[in-house]
This record gives sequence, structure tokens and C-alpha cells, in this order.
Amino acid sequence: MGCVHGKCCCGQYPTSSDGENRDVSELGPYTGQGKHILANRSLDCVVVPSHNFRLEYSVLTQRGHYPETPEKENQDSFCIKTQIQNNPNVHFFGVFDGHGQFGTQCSNFVKNRLVEILSSDPTLLDDPLKAYHSAFLATNEELHNSEIDDTMSGTTAITVLVIGDTLYVANVGDSRAVIAVKEGNRIVAEDLSHDQTPFRKDECERVKLCGARVLSVDQVEGLKDPGIQSWGDEETEGGDPPRLWVQNGMYPGTAFTRSVGDSTAEKIGVVAVPEVSMVQLTPNHPFFVVASDGVFEFLSSQPVVEMVASYTDPRDACSVIAGESYKLWLEQENRTDDITIIVVQIKGLSNSGANSIKVRSGVNIQPNALKIRKGTPDTFVHPAAGSEVLGSLRSDFSDLHPCQHNVSPDQSPGRVVPSPALPLPSIV
Repeated sequence: MGCVHGKCCCGQYPTSSDGENRDVSELGPYTGQGKHILANRSLDCVVVPSHNFRLEYSVLTQRGHYPETPEKENQDSFCIKTQIQNNPNVHFFGVFDGHGQFGTQCSNFVKNRLVEILSSDPTLLDDPLKAYHSAFLATNEELHNSEIDDTMSGTTAITVLVIGDTLYVANVGDSRAVIAVKEGNRIVAEDLSHDQTPFRKDECERVKLCGARVLSVDQVEGLKDPGIQSWGDEETEGGDPPRLWVQNGMYPGTAFTRSVGDSTAEKIGVVAVPEVSMVQLTPNHPFFVVASDGVFEFLSSQPVVEMVASYTDPRDACSVIAGESYKLWLEQENRTDDITIIVVQIKGLSNSGANSIKVRSGVNIQPNALKIRKGTPDTFVHPAAGSEVLGSLRSDFSDLHPCQHNVSPDQSPGRVVPSPALPLPSIV
């Protein structure tokens, strides 16, 4: 949803993102390089030899339609990087949703630097959670210090790091990752991230403690009572959502509570600290989806997963989801958002070897060692049937003041708790 000034533009189907970081020579013998007849997009494949399965994936990014600024470029970007650190078992998928005047530059900068920093971190395979946090914070600082003006611009980021048969999902903002779970004859959507917006009570209270005013545009303009601090949910109030404002000004108007960049919004609690979740893949996980909020503004996770399940070719699934999202936008508003979606099918995964993930010589990650103690406030992703969720970290660094987000390299993200300690609203 982005900033109050919007971030949508007019449409075409580009074939890739410039910073995709995908080297075809790295993909191995199962690489598919045939072009899709309708969308001229490739279906790619990479093998995960540690567990003898493969990932088949496709991506689509669609410029939005925004009549007031028809020349506005697509501010979404994506990054697919296989064989991180030259390791055939480590792969990265990310979607970055830029916003503001320089949103395109911000999303392109972040998609490149985030994966570069992760790739150069020698602790990545030993402590993926800590590496993820360090990479997001370092990327945010580099963006601040770059030539890009990020005072009122930035990007959200939803990323999935595959290490063996484990997914590490890091989210900053309101884009989303969803995994499909087979339950008998049904396919059920399980969210791997939770949108970070003022609709979430914990995030709303956190930014208020940092000095943010949380009001919808109608409330700011005096059309609705600003004292009513209940906005329903994103499905009913998506057109006029609660936003963040400085105390004595009509800016920045962000509809998210975390992002990379947005240095002005940082002063009222918008941080680049990701929430990180982990899930161990099983044969009951046929695919996962990583997409910008252009997809999820009017589609919930379940219909998105059902659409993907209806097609054997992920290119077809991408096209159908983008088309349906675009149609729903125009039914509700006179514009659409940029739309970016990555569909990753999981092929050939069996239960064999599920108790040990060998990601490099001499190093094994045992699933039990990754689990978080049951009942702690750190866990917020609940497993659906057939899903072995190892844990999810609410990574606000709550032992700090809620406005602080500079983390010592020695501080382990595994010991943090939510701030403030409020329960998450149920998310369908």
C-alpha cells in the first residue's frame, strides 16, 4: 500500500528484473530455459542435492495502472539468486516493493545489496537468523548513506532463503510469503509472514510509543473522528487505512510500520528490523509464493494458493494471479498497484534425510536445535496439518526501547521478544 502519495503506474509484462542475479550457468542440468508462449517468460529449475529435490520457479512483474501519472515506472523489483556462496543447497527469492518519489531506486538498491551482504556473510549457514538481521540493518544503513534520497522513499522486502529443506523467511513491510499445505484432498494456505501495518495492534502500539500519530487520511483531514482508534481490518478498510504521521505535520503517511529506507519515518518508529520465520519442508508442501501487496490487497492467501494449485506450470499461475489481482484493483479503485509474484514449486521431496540438513562440508543443522521453546512469545506462525514449523521470531528487539533498531553484532536475534508484549490478531 505504500506511502500516502501512492506508487502505481501503467502496465506491461516485463520478462525479468534487472538485478535478478540469476546466472543460468549455475542452475545445473535440470535448468529449463524454454520461453512461455503467452508471456515470454522462462521456467527455471534448480536442484537441492542435500535432500534430492528440485525447485521449479517462475516470476512475473506487472506495472500498475495509475491514470494521474501514466509514465510512472514499475517500483517493484525482485531478486532470484541460486547457489548462494557457491553452495548448491542455498537459494534466495525476494520481492521488493518500492514507494515514494525514488521508490524504484530504493527497491533496486536493496534487492542487490541485501543478497550481496548475505552472500558475503561467513556466518550465514551457521546462524541464518543473525545473518538475516545483520543484512537488513546493514542494507538500510547503506541506503541512508547512498546517493539515493530516501527521506520519503523506501521499499518493503519479503524474502525466502532456502537452506537444504528449511525455509527462512524475512519480512519488512506488507508484502507476503505463503506456503501451500496438502491436507488430504485440500490445499491450505499457511502464511509465512504477517503484514506489518497499523492494523496490527502490536505494531500500532509500538510506533505510537515512538511518537507516531496513527490516523487514516479521512481522520487527518477532519472527515472522521480521529479519536476512534479502531479501523476494522484490511479487507474492509483497505481504501482508507490507518497511516503513520509525525505529530505536527501531514507526512510521511506510510501505511506500513517497517521498511528499508524512509529515514524520515524512522523517527516515528518505522524500522528495518525483519520478522523472521522458519519452516522445514515436507512432502506435504507442494509450493510457496512470494509476492508484493499488489497481489494481496484484494486477494487473501487462500485463493492465491488455490489458483497456483490449479496449474501445473507456475508461469500460468503467475499470469492468472496477476490478472485476477489487476481486475480486482480496477473493480475497487480507478488504479492498480504494481504486481510482482514468484511461484516456486517443490518437486521430488521425500521424508528421507529430513532429520539432518547437510549444507556444507562438516556442518549439519539439526531441526530440533532450531526449535523455539513452546509457549514463548517468540512463536507466532502456527503449523497447519502436515507442516513442521520450526519457529518464528518476532524480531522487534523488544529489550530495547521500541524506537531503537541499531543492534550489536553480538546480540543474537534468537533471544528477543515482542515489543510491546501484545498478542497478534488472528490472520486468516
